[in-house]
Amino acid sequence: MILSRVRLGSVRLVTAVSATLVLAAGLLTATTTPSAAVVAGPVIDRNFADPDVMKAGRTYYAYATNSDGRNIQWATSTDLITWTVQGSDALPALGAWADPDWSFPPGGPDDHGVWAPEVFATGPRSFVMWYTAHDRASGKQCIGAATATAPGGPFVPRDTALVCTPEIGGAIDASSYTENGRRYILWKNDGNCCAQDTWLRLQQVSADGLRRVGAETSLIKQNKPFEGTLVEAPTLVKRGGAYVLFYSANFFGDGSYVSSYATSASLRGPYTKASTPLMTTDAFAGTVRGPGGQDVVTGPDGRDRIVFHGWNAGFTYRAMYSQRLDWRGSRPIVEGAKIRYEAEDADFTRANARYAAGGASNGAVVGGIDFADSRVTFTVFVPRAGEYRLYTRYANGSDGGAAGHTLSVNGVPAGTVDYPVTGWDNWRISERTVTLRAGDNTIGYGKGANFAEIDAIDIA
Repeated sequence: MILSRVRLGSVRLVTAVSATLVLAAGLLTATTTPSAAVVAGPVIDRNFADPDVMKAGRTYYAYATNSDGRNIQWATSTDLITWTVQGSDALPALGAWADPDWSFPPGGPDDHGVWAPEVFATGPRSFVMWYTAHDRASGKQCIGAATATAPGGPFVPRDTALVCTPEIGGAIDASSYTENGRRYILWKNDGNCCAQDTWLRLQQVSADGLRRVGAETSLIKQNKPFEGTLVEAPTLVKRGGAYVLFYSANFFGDGSYVSSYATSASLRGPYTKASTPLMTTDAFAGTVRGPGGQDVVTGPDGRDRIVFHGWNAGFTYRAMYSQRLDWRGSRPIVEGAKIRYEAEDADFTRANARYAAGGASNGAVVGGIDFADSRVTFTVFVPRAGEYRLYTRYANGSDGGAAGHTLSVNGVPAGTVDYPVTGWDNWRISERTVTLRAGDNTIGYGKGANFAEIDAIDIA
């Protein structure tokens, strides 16, 4: 979580006109704009990583990882779009258990390992902060607690750590979830520090949020290729009768960092992960780099938003973004991010799926779309009607040159998707525009000129 010094200030986000796509048959989501998947810009264009947002009265309070000599940064807003970064430190002192002089990496000037705050109210004038810092005794990261009488602090730390598990790499990234009058803490064991698994964990805490009680439950660990060696930054919400566990994964320091989610019918699991990540650098067409550290908050209009950080173009700081978050039941849909839909997950007749090497997305493709009644059909959902950009990932090894597929949208012929010659297992993208209605849609591919295979589609 290396941070750099940047200017203070607040920035207004001009929200892009956009729409979103979800694969109804699986745990996949997508978001789109009429021409490209883009984000207009950050709402806090400075170092403000791992954002947590809380509402008190009519004001939203955002808290972030250490930077500019402050242990915990904070900012205020009334609309989640225009923010004022405050000059004070919300946590001016660390608990006695923490080492304020430690730096990450060792010798680094800005990051003293005070990461990923979580703030919540336990009463009208009672606020609790959970934060990550470096434990003196073990040399690992642990989670501490602090209290204040106002959202901006100053928060006064407790002398002992709340969660400290050095034997499994330490503990980071605390977040809070409440249900039926009970509060729970979620966190990550920092196993990637020492070649161990990383688990997102859940445990009940006391009403004041200062003591863990009851049994701890391991929810998910890293086991998908896009997650790299870790999962972290849990955020838990309940939508559509299901628990939705947002998380970040892969290396935070470049564009490979992603956000994804898993769902469960029960608080303690088991959780089923989405097949592909929810937010990636590519999903935002490079306008956000390494999106992660997410939190979910309801805006003043009653609609959910997802806040998260992403690197600037020079990878010198992580700014805060705020995007509309739609839902299809328990499926999250992030405005401005495209998503990949694997062909092997679509419905297909008189065609076949096969494993494919050489860079195929998810390692499988659909081919044999060679007959008059061959069909590959994707079922998608969009919350708003409009034009979308369709990206078809294909390979064409036909001896006869260019190939193509006929295209239909909601059963109506919509022209063709055309493919220049690439050679087999050499995957390229063909683009065109489609018009989708609000709600469920089908996008179908049929036999066209010569022969081609479909790896996946993206919608933007």
